[in-house]
Amino acid sequence: MKYDSKEIRLAEKIIQLDILRDQLLEELMELAGTRTHELLRTVQNDGIKGVS
Repeated sequence: MKYDSKEIRLAEKIIQLDILRDQLLEELMELAGTRTHELLRTVQNDGIKGVS
């Protein structure tokens, strides 16, 4: 199967984003500890008012 250059670039970007996500999650886990997943859910669903 042959892939065009746009498909390859998009796949590479997705991989880069995945790596960045892992790095950011690790950093957040260091800061928020056991509250990390709760914090992520809160921000995703409601945001945190007054915090940017």
